[in-house]
Amino acid sequence: MTKKIKDVSKTKKEKTKVKDYMTTDVVIVKPEDTVKEIVEMIHKTGHDGFPVVERGEVKGYICAKHLLLKDKTEPAYKIMSEDVTLSYKEMDLEDAARLMFREGVSKLPVVRETGRMIGIISNTDVIRSQIERADSDKIYNLKKTLEDIHGLNVKVEKGYVEVDQLIPTQRMIHNDELKGRMYEMRKGLAEPIIVVEKPRKTILVDGHHRAVASKKLGIKEIEAHKLKINTDKKIGLEKIPESSGIKTLDQIDIIDFPPHPLVKLTKMYGDKKP
Repeated sequence: MTKKIKDVSKTKKEKTKVKDYMTTDVVIVKPEDTVKEIVEMIHKTGHDGFPVVERGEVKGYICAKHLLLKDKTEPAYKIMSEDVTLSYKEMDLEDAARLMFREGVSKLPVVRETGRMIGIISNTDVIRSQIERADSDKIYNLKKTLEDIHGLNVKVEKGYVEVDQLIPTQRMIHNDELKGRMYEMRKGLAEPIIVVEKPRKTILVDGHHRAVASKKLGIKEIEAHKLKINTDKKIGLEKIPESSGIKTLDQIDIIDFPPHPLVKLTKMYGDKKP
């Protein structure tokens, strides 16, 4: 699926809209599609539900539970749910999230005022928006620091960087979080890393677990927020790999103990007996 990416230069005052994160390449079911065909679609796509669309209009929604104990020749229009909650592209993403929670659904078909379907928004997209919002604060603070301390002109862009070209600024990562990041990346839920890009080097600032996970999964390029500096002037971040001797992702130590602080707290309080 192709996702529209939010502009990282957006100010905090602007509200994020459904159109900023909705998926536009949507897998749909036709009313006449059979149970057998829909089961095959579930296996092929990994999705557990689909909007039922006829001539561009949403007629219903069908998910795995609708297929239980049904004859494999049964058509979608006979077993689909016709009570479908819809969203509009200009709706605030926060309102769409509340709507999903209130209605107990994980996806909302997005339609034009005419009723024609143009996309879909999911709770996964909402999570991505919150992750990227947190990233924007990190990016702003790092940009300001580089400009104030080194007197540099820093331009922020969003794009892709080569995983093998990343120079780490962290000596070790936790194995438990690495496994979690690999799972997220397989599901398409990994947020962009943050790098400082100079003329001949790309310095990894935030996202070491994501970067190593990408390398282990054989991913050649990873999405990144790039703070671009068009000068070879040395910055403080470059002293870290120089002093540690860590020049590539392969040299980062992956440790099992002690556990990552977040996992430790989860176990401490999550397993507590009443």
